[in-house]
Amino acid sequence: MESALSVKGQATFPKAIRDHLGLKPGDRVKFFVHPDGSVVILPKVPTASLRGMLNSPRIKSISLEEMELGVARAAADNFRRKSR
Repeated sequence: MESALSVKGQATFPKAIRDHLGLKPGDRVKFFVHPDGSVVILPKVPTASLRGMLNSPRIKSISLEEMELGVARAAADNFRRKSR
């Protein structure tokens, strides 16, 4: 997908992208430039919409040990993939 840049430097997000990001007129987006030159565009989420996110009964609490084990496993998997 692509979009043309106007004289004012504005671009229209294609409908498929707006739908994917859940964007509506007036919503704001954030731009992140990565060291490799790639750019990521994400919808700006109001802080108020995050309220209660961590107190959800759907989210299972885990211990610090379980977190550390998960991080260690992910690091090991990442190392194995890069070693191939």
